[in-house]
Amino acid sequence: MDSFAILAAVLVACGVVLIVAPLRRLLVSRLVLRWYRGQLPAMSQTEREAIDAGTVWWDGDLFSGHPDWNKLLAVPRHRLTAEEQSFLDNETEQLCAMVNDWETTEIYQDLPPQAWQFIKDKGFLGMIIPKRYGGKEFSATMHSEVIQKLASRCGAAAVHVMVPNSLGPAELLLHYGTEEQKNHYLPRLAKGLEIPCFGLTNPHAGSDAAAIPDFGVVCKGVWEGKEILGMRVTWEKRYITLGPISTLLGLAIRLHDPDHLLGDKEDIGITCALVPSHTPGVNIGRRHNPLNAVFQNGPNWGKDVFMPLDWIIGGSKMAGQGWRMLMECLAAGRSISLPSSSTGYSKLAVRATGAYARVRSQFKTAIGKFEGIEEPLARIGANLYTMDAARTMTAGAVDLGEKPSVISAIVKYHLTERGRALVNDAMDILGGKGICLGPNNFMGRPYQQLPIAITVEGANILTRNLIVFGQGAIRCHPYVLKEMRAAQDGDLAAFDAAFFGHVRHVIANALRSYFMAITGSRLVSAPRGAAPQVRRYYRHLTRISSALAFAADVSMLALGGSLKRRERISARLGDVLSMLYLASATLKRFEDEGRHEADLPLVHWSIQDALARAADALHGVLANYPMRWIGALLRLAIFPLGRRFAPPPDALGHEVARLLIAPSAVRDRLCAGIYLPEAESDPLGCLEAALDAAIRAEAVEAKIRAAQKSGTISGRGAEELAQGALAAKVISGEELSLLKRAAQLRDEVIRVDHFPQDLGRAEASRPAQPQRAAA
Repeated sequence: MDSFAILAAVLVACGVVLIVAPLRRLLVSRLVLRWYRGQLPAMSQTEREAIDAGTVWWDGDLFSGHPDWNKLLAVPRHRLTAEEQSFLDNETEQLCAMVNDWETTEIYQDLPPQAWQFIKDKGFLGMIIPKRYGGKEFSATMHSEVIQKLASRCGAAAVHVMVPNSLGPAELLLHYGTEEQKNHYLPRLAKGLEIPCFGLTNPHAGSDAAAIPDFGVVCKGVWEGKEILGMRVTWEKRYITLGPISTLLGLAIRLHDPDHLLGDKEDIGITCALVPSHTPGVNIGRRHNPLNAVFQNGPNWGKDVFMPLDWIIGGSKMAGQGWRMLMECLAAGRSISLPSSSTGYSKLAVRATGAYARVRSQFKTAIGKFEGIEEPLARIGANLYTMDAARTMTAGAVDLGEKPSVISAIVKYHLTERGRALVNDAMDILGGKGICLGPNNFMGRPYQQLPIAITVEGANILTRNLIVFGQGAIRCHPYVLKEMRAAQDGDLAAFDAAFFGHVRHVIANALRSYFMAITGSRLVSAPRGAAPQVRRYYRHLTRISSALAFAADVSMLALGGSLKRRERISARLGDVLSMLYLASATLKRFEDEGRHEADLPLVHWSIQDALARAADALHGVLANYPMRWIGALLRLAIFPLGRRFAPPPDALGHEVARLLIAPSAVRDRLCAGIYLPEAESDPLGCLEAALDAAIRAEAVEAKIRAAQKSGTISGRGAEELAQGALAAKVISGEELSLLKRAAQLRDEVIRVDHFPQDLGRAEASRPAQPQRAAA
């Protein structure tokens, strides 16, 4: 009895300490705070600014372990205005008709002059600039739609339009420029009177952009006959898109003030300036050749170039604020440009390759009906459905005012990677048709240029290993950033509230993870009004969200600051967060588009694939945990019954593949928003006509095969058999004409380009019409 009383007294005392906040802070939180501050990894000012940049949106819910699906589904889908739709249907279509990948890469090594003039005259370079400055003031969704359509036609056109409307002078001026800078430059940028570029990357600072050695020194100098306070700048930049033809050069440099002409600080920090390209000492105009993509890209440099402090974006008061400016703007820009262009050429790949797989026959069967071809067809169809869902949802978030820094990293990485996998699958299906370059090869240039999207705006290896989870674990977590700030500020009360909130959060997710695992998520609530065909997916995703939250918290506690260096663990945890986001976008798309029953194979394949990938990533974390006993405990909580999420089955893949090889509303929705030329002289137009003719001819061909099998007709080739069938009245004259048209279009589709011995270089000064040979 005495022992029980002592135990009870101890428990009561502990309860009082934990419940009474002043006592808890004095006896517990003060000691924990001291330990916590010792565990915090060192964080530079640039890392702190990167973490603080942007906003937290749906990613915060996914990281919480208990996402509010009703909140996501209630977000309205952004709709284009009548003006935006008109621009997309007219000016953007006209620009697409003026360009193609073959002519830009082989003849002009650039966009044609008339296309450049059209881009300037019609305001493509000022889509994000407000109307009061002469711009279009289009939404982020419209920006995305334009880039998607251009990318489905011509890579150089897409890049030349997207870069001025992404991270660059216009974006920085809009948010941080002085009124004088805005009034001078924005109207000129909107009208194409200035061609902008932005120089960030240095040969010695690529992914580690914050370490740029380019510098400026505050000093006095003579400018236009007067002595002024300015800066003498030395820099070397490379990979700068639009640089070779730019008239306005944005520069990121590290500014120093050794003579304290601006204040007490000597190292002021990263600073952004706008420099007219004709300024004496600016070396610009030479080009790189990025995998024959031929968009304007090149280096620029200068040494001891004197320029006024007024050229700093935002004026001298914004000196040293450059990294924050870049990180805040990058969150929005990275959400749109590369995800949109990747989706654009992926839609081209799906539309064209699906048609080719039905038109092209081997062993008297359309190749798209072979199981070996159905497998990649299923992947490209379902991956595209998810890519487009993520693209539209993310652009819509930007239109709501979000600057989703973590989400922008997710969509940049995963949409470019899926675009790469999708085009690789398309090339496997196309075979010889895909590898012979020429004006009739619709996939060769996208395939060749894929690594560019993987590399720019944050190399994908860096993005996956360091940014998605590294930034997400701090920004998206409901308590970690609060704890860090309280610890850095020495605020015991704030730390106490955040820390014990965090403890309750960990315990709740541990219990939820285990409970959902042993019940198969059957008792988890699904959002109100969700489509019954997909309700189970919301439950499974909630389970994965809870497992991620628990695993992330345990990892941050067990590994502390070393987690920053455990890149493979960080990458896998980031993969889980990414799969949750992509699956969320897929489900929201299905709801937003009206729950089309015919789209369900795409939805089922996409979500099942995401769940399997997320589970594999979690298994990878647990199997490679540095402390095996912690990994074992995590496995017991997260997967007590073992693996339960399998990849999509073959039967489902068969359903998806069949959607791609025949005209339908599903296929049109899947590939909506790309440039679809009607002329049969265009490769894609020819494919569309050939697909229609091939399907219409299949019934006629079946009649001929049956007659041949019964002995009614005989012949040594398709043409002889068709004539025999006509003579025997097995088919009509109209059906014979249909067969001939299908055969003619099929021959056009399967032919590949060939050239003179010099590959047509002697005729490179004018568009060539090469002969073609059968594949």
